[in-house]
Amino acid sequence: MNVIDLGTMAYRDAWACQERAHQEVLDGGPERILIVEHPPVITLGRRAGGERNLIASAEQLEKLGVELVQSDRGGDVTFHGPGQVVAYPIVRLVDHGLSVGGYVRILQEAVVEVLGQIGIQAHLEAGAVGVWIRDEQGVAAKICALGVRIRRGVSLHGIALNVRTDMGYFDLIVPCGLAGKPVSSVEKILRSATPSMDQMKQRVSMGLSLKLQR
Repeated sequence: MNVIDLGTMAYRDAWACQERAHQEVLDGGPERILIVEHPPVITLGRRAGGERNLIASAEQLEKLGVELVQSDRGGDVTFHGPGQVVAYPIVRLVDHGLSVGGYVRILQEAVVEVLGQIGIQAHLEAGAVGVWIRDEQGVAAKICALGVRIRRGVSLHGIALNVRTDMGYFDLIVPCGLAGKPVSSVEKILRSATPSMDQMKQRVSMGLSLKLQR
């Protein structure tokens, strides 16, 4: 499976790359995983209740340099920014014998396995999409968000794993619409032992590739 590192790219530009890749995969081209970091951006999913889970005002977002984008992915509101590994697998679900639910679970399990490789015990939380860890108080905190779209049997969008993300940005939203649920990052857990972004990009892309091809 081809892995393409887009570097740092604005959300809308990366979305356009996804759309082009989606058409190519739909036409029988090679499946791929797009890896990217975004400049600060808040995205609203198709299930977001308008902007009710957006805490910050338009003026605050402008002052902080945070873009606001209405996306066509599933899920609610989330934040993307520097220090976050974002992965967009563009794959034909039928080729892997996957339902939509099965595909979502594969993505989540791949992230759990990647985090386990670096010493972080992560889990899936009943009734909540994404990947979770236990914080210092034993409370479930989301470390990886997930939002996908399946169009004509081919996937778009994907996962966002907080590695060295500035967690202060999440104060601008109710992450994923889950009030009272904290968020976390690899750096918050491992501190100085946190792998580099390049290392985490490699681990995530490899983990997703292997999991999808099993």
